[in-house]
Amino acid sequence: MRPAQLVRLQPARFLAMRATAPVRRPIPKEEHSAHTISQRLRTLKKIPPELIPLGVVLAAAIAAAIYSMLRKFWVDKTLRLSRKGSND
Repeated sequence: MRPAQLVRLQPARFLAMRATAPVRRPIPKEEHSAHTISQRLRTLKKIPPELIPLGVVLAAAIAAAIYSMLRKFWVDKTLRLSRKGSND
C-alpha cells in the first residue's frame, strides 16, 4: 500500500469528541440592581441630544393615539362594547 492510503485508513485522533468542562464564573449582577432614583436620572445624560426631538415626537404621537382611542370609546354610541343577543 502507498503511504497516502495508510494515512486515510488510520482513525483520525484529532476528531475525537470530548465533553467540554463546565464554565464556572460568577453570574454578573444586573446593571441597575440597587441604584437610587438620582443615579438612574444621571443615566439620562447618556442619551444623545439628537434623539431627544424623536422622543418628544413619539411621546406626542402616543398621547394623541390614547386620547383619540379613549374619545372614540366615550363619544361613539354606535360602537358595540359588549355582546347583544340571547343570554343562554
